Amino acid sequence: MTDHQTNRRGVLNWIGASASFVALTACGSGRAEAKDFPVSFSEAEWRKRLTAGEFRILREASTEKPYSSPLNDEKRKGTFVCAGCGNALYSSRTKYDSGTGWPSFWAAIDKGAVGTSTDYKIGYPRTEVHCADCGGHLGHIFKDGPKPTGQRHCINGLAMDFKPG
Repeated sequence: MTDHQTNRRGVLNWIGASASFVALTACGSGRAEAKDFPVSFSEAEWRKRLTAGEFRILREASTEKPYSSPLNDEKRKGTFVCAGCGNALYSSRTKYDSGTGWPSFWAAIDKGAVGTSTDYKIGYPRTEVHCADCGGHLGHIFKDGPKPTGQRHCINGLAMDFKPG
């Protein structure tokens, strides 16, 4: 082997090892539970308050199957609230059909309704959105939404309840 091949192989090994280290140390969601929230319960209490599906989404940052939530087709006027704590999250005025299979909104109901963190669960950074009151995982925010914000809040239906009105 030539010195050029040895150096190239060494550089490639270093790049691979560095990328593996970053991926391994960054995997997992930027868990909202790391922060203190106004609404807080023990894991056992959350399990009592939530259905198994709600717990998986809100407390374990899971994702429901696309087109599985009745809230995806909800068209009435009203407010979408956190299924964990009742915090008002999204207005029906900002809901739109993104064609993705999940309820989608171009903005939260107000600036303090939701919070964000960085999620590396699938190997690259995404913006995770969570309830500002209880820290429950709601979904993700993408930059492919309609005007005026250009955002798509892609939210799990099980993370929310709908209050008509």
